[in-house]
Amino acid sequence: MGRKAGGLFINSKKFGAIQKPCMKEMLQFLSCMALNHNSDDRCVRQKELLRTCMDSQSKQSRKPFGSINYHLQRLSRGRK
Repeated sequence: MGRKAGGLFINSKKFGAIQKPCMKEMLQFLSCMALNHNSDDRCVRQKELLRTCMDSQSKQSRKPFGSINYHLQRLSRGRK
């Protein structure tokens, strides 16, 4: 399960922090919940903002593709 010496590898976890959609809305909602002792009746506005943001993220069409490391391995096989 190890990697071959000299092979290409990119740590994909490092790129996970680049884009975090709806983080601001989620933090606002959680802060409101904490201030109001987990009563979501008082946090309706923040809840709707979070729901709207999450709905807009799920409707975006994403092009499915394999991991970057899979493609690097595939391309390096062609060079040999």
